[in-house]
Amino acid sequence: MSDSHAAAGPASTPAADGVHRVRVLLYSDDITTRDAVRAAAGRRPARDVEVVAWHECATAEAVIEAMDAGGYDIAVLDGETAPVGGLGLCRQLKNEIFRCPPILVLTGRPQDAWLAGWSLADDAVPHPLDPIAVAEAIARLARDRASVG
Repeated sequence: MSDSHAAAGPASTPAADGVHRVRVLLYSDDITTRDAVRAAAGRRPARDVEVVAWHECATAEAVIEAMDAGGYDIAVLDGETAPVGGLGLCRQLKNEIFRCPPILVLTGRPQDAWLAGWSLADDAVPHPLDPIAVAEAIARLARDRASVG
């Protein structure tokens, strides 16, 4: 990863209409999981949050390249992805990217919440994915990103 990268991307700021428009990077080697996340969040995970773009990655290398390029407000990483899980990748991104965007990790089960803490994730949702929990987490991260600037 590039050490000289100043920031990972634009901060989500509410437009004049009060809507946070966000670009989301989504990582999972399982297309079914990627589809489930996109379906859960939809275009509007909350009244004040709109997902304007999804960038899907199936490999850790693609995530690193995309995050180095910047432009993402939120990342969603699947902890069950192999061979490089989203939890370890999250920790790497948080340690290597200055002003890393908020990251939501998908854990294998609710008991794995401690792993999300270890990974430095900003939020976690366990498998099987609850669509409401996914949408709420993405909306919360979009709002948090805007409040931090």
